Amino acid sequence: MALLELKDITKTYQMGEVALQALDHISLQIDRKEFVAITGFSGSGKSTLMHVMGCLDTPTSGSYHIDGTDVSKMDTGALAQIRNTHIGFVFQRFYLLPLAFGYATLLIVTLALKTTPLLSGMKLQPFQL
Repeated sequence: MALLELKDITKTYQMGEVALQALDHISLQIDRKEFVAITGFSGSGKSTLMHVMGCLDTPTSGSYHIDGTDVSKMDTGALAQIRNTHIGFVFQRFYLLPLAFGYATLLIVTLALKTTPLLSGMKLQPFQL
């Protein structure tokens, strides 16, 4: 069974009378321990795809399964639970808290490691964060 499986995913944004199709019937399967890079030109739908895959947005049509569970029709509360237990994000920029020193940010991350189900079982050292 695939860890992530997208079948025939579309995402359409309605802008007045104009329908903008950001994702057009995307199918993708990612297995455990597999590394994947999403590349493409500006405006090609990479960010939209990542938002759907990260459960930050839902597809207009198609199905999306994470570890066998269909998340494509879940409400925002259920998606938040999936993000909390199954998904981690790595941002392109350093998102340090405003006015917080490096040690304060490190302390917050360390506390998150103890309280976030996805991370709580990991035995990470500060230099690994």
